[in-house]
Amino acid sequence: MARTPNGTITSVATVLAAAKTISAITNAAEAVASSTAHGYSVGDVLLIYSGWGRLNFRAARVKTVTTDSFTLEGIDTSNAELFTPGSGAGSARKVTTMVDLDRTMNHSSSGGDAKTVNVKFIESDVEIVLNDGFNAVQRTFDMDADMIGTPAYTALKMLSDTNADTVVRRRAKTGAVSLIPAKVSFNEEETLTEGQAVTVKGTFNAQNISTRYAA
Repeated sequence: MARTPNGTITSVATVLAAAKTISAITNAAEAVASSTAHGYSVGDVLLIYSGWGRLNFRAARVKTVTTDSFTLEGIDTSNAELFTPGSGAGSARKVTTMVDLDRTMNHSSSGGDAKTVNVKFIESDVEIVLNDGFNAVQRTFDMDADMIGTPAYTALKMLSDTNADTVVRRRAKTGAVSLIPAKVSFNEEETLTEGQAVTVKGTFNAQNISTRYAA
């Protein structure tokens, strides 16, 4: 079912707990991480650091737990060519505090598009196109400049000033959720446009791809 952006709440992680060691991650349709006495609960949001480049700096929810392991919801590591068995160890940090970004507008996303390289072999008259991954994702938005001093404004300023790791969460009013690790750039210079609200501008510079969950 189609939906519109109206009612979407964007939040940023302002506190990440101390890292818990991951000794191994399985190759599975939903990866299972081994971590002694991790203490995580179902629904927790984690930032994953892994020896697997495709998983490193990826955000995911915890789907199921045992005392010494947890399942990463929606993280498919079953392809052993992409995720070399035995090489996924690393760590995880739990998002302990999220701050909702109130009074924002003009959200825009760019990037995530396929990159290609044109190649022509000397013996051929025709070029071929090779896939070369995807370009970086960047999201921008405006915030009411008079939000200064509020938790949302303060969170963005802190994350920008410290260049801290964060996780950006979008929650649609349908219940759909997306998570993406990012760095924040926050421009406090006021934008003055006749007939429009005075705003400041924020940017999320993504550090990996989104992890999306249906409602």
